[in-house]
Amino acid sequence: MSTPEPAARELTLAEAIREALAEEMRRDPRVFIIGEDVAEAGTPFKVLSGLVAEFGPRRVIDTPISEAGFTGIAVGAAVTGMRPVVDIMFGDFITLTMDQMVNQAAKIHYMSGGSLRVPMVLHTTLGATRRSAAQHSQSLHAWFSHIPGLKVVLPSTPYDAKGLLKSAIRDDNPVAFFEDKMMYKMKGAVPQGDYLVPLGIADIKRSGKDITLVATSSMVQVALSAAELLSPIGIEAEVIDPRTLFPLDKQTLIASAKKTGRAIVVDEGYERYGVTAEIASVIAEGAFYDLDAPVKRMGARDVPVPFSPVLEDLTVPTPESVAEAARTLCETISAS
Repeated sequence: MSTPEPAARELTLAEAIREALAEEMRRDPRVFIIGEDVAEAGTPFKVLSGLVAEFGPRRVIDTPISEAGFTGIAVGAAVTGMRPVVDIMFGDFITLTMDQMVNQAAKIHYMSGGSLRVPMVLHTTLGATRRSAAQHSQSLHAWFSHIPGLKVVLPSTPYDAKGLLKSAIRDDNPVAFFEDKMMYKMKGAVPQGDYLVPLGIADIKRSGKDITLVATSSMVQVALSAAELLSPIGIEAEVIDPRTLFPLDKQTLIASAKKTGRAIVVDEGYERYGVTAEIASVIAEGAFYDLDAPVKRMGARDVPVPFSPVLEDLTVPTPESVAEAARTLCETISAS
């Protein structure tokens, strides 16, 4: 389990992201930020506030409302030696970047016989329960995870967010970096100075022996809360955060499922054809002879995210629903 250094301070996830960007921009003059409302506004969530004051409008670049256009600019800049960070203010709008990311950024290295690289980061959001309705509340990270040539990162803590973003910026491949917009005010310990969290290494957020909860992004906190609900009734859940969907740390996931014999995969993206299906398949294949039951999946309900608060809250997993699923799974196995 990764443990922050003793000199850590309490930062919000937004502050950790901003600090990572500032440090990388100071370290490497090739790093720049481009997107809508990234300069004076600092994004709608104020994650980038203050960066334009230090680095100026030539490195923190406000654009017209054209995700396809400025993502294409970033791809070209990356091919020619720069390291752009493209900010897409809502993850729903990655639909407008699909040609640039899927047909260009992901394939240029392969189509050039390895002579060209696209070292860029697409930085965006996911997550519901903000009352932003169907076009601003989706979690579409599975889309990019499907594409060879792209790496996909989902931090769940301020510590991980800073270290993973710095690793993503230094990576020579295109990386899609998703943050849950509801987590920007979440606080956590973050070390002073430079550190990296490597891509492709899962983190065991909580050790347990009875059931494995594999969770992504904000669902890590949901899974940890569910584990606290389960502990008083004698069920000790192990909570694992993959941190990156690609590269995926299959070994850690499989080893945990082999130890506990039971697994639930929790993700805020749509359940059908999604992240939960892929991870459940990895566990089912790798730990087949050690599992006491089929791997259970929990994702967003199969509906556009409603605007109604009462309805929206029913669309994604909660600590209570995850704990109930785990309890049922454990009790069913015990009874048999």
